[in-house]
Amino acid sequence: MQRFDLIIFDWDGTLMDSISKIVDCMQALAQELSIAVPTEKAVRDVIGLSMPEAMRALFPAETEATRAGWINRYKAHYQIFNATPSPLFEGVPELLTSLHGASRKLAIATGKGREGLNRILDETRLGDCFHASRCADETQSKPHPQMLHELLAELDVSPERAVMIGDSAFDLQMANNAGVAAIGVDYGTHDRETLLGVSPLAVVSHPLEILHHLR
Repeated sequence: MQRFDLIIFDWDGTLMDSISKIVDCMQALAQELSIAVPTEKAVRDVIGLSMPEAMRALFPAETEATRAGWINRYKAHYQIFNATPSPLFEGVPELLTSLHGASRKLAIATGKGREGLNRILDETRLGDCFHASRCADETQSKPHPQMLHELLAELDVSPERAVMIGDSAFDLQMANNAGVAAIGVDYGTHDRETLLGVSPLAVVSHPLEILHHLR
């Protein structure tokens, strides 16, 4: 793992198996509002964007103010109404332990909001694994590179010494836009073909395969 000093992870669909719950909650929100229910593919295709951007893509006919008012209702579905567990993917604890033990800096760049990320880091007790994080409500939404630029600056790492790992094309596009290498995972939001279209170093099908590409 000599090439990269900083390893940046997306969260949903990369470290945590939460994609199905996100889809279910967004569809339940639409049912509650008596509006057209987006398809599973439509919801999966916006996972990784900030919530305002995702809402804009899914419900373009609505006003900005209307969509903004729906965000808290979506959060209620995710945090309260839907009790489906969102476990870490198999191999993730071992992956993070291995990387953390190798004295590399680890960070998170996620489409989650800060409140949601802090809550889940507390629940999983993984907060101490990461040196920094950026959330979608703190900076520009993916695939804009600002999220990565801020992490690089905070941790004093040059772009060529960092790698972004994510399950969506937005993650890999963000890395490309920031001049950062990328590795895709095909067990989350987007399939292997879609991820390969964004020119990552590799696409893996299990979290522990990531180690092979970092050595």
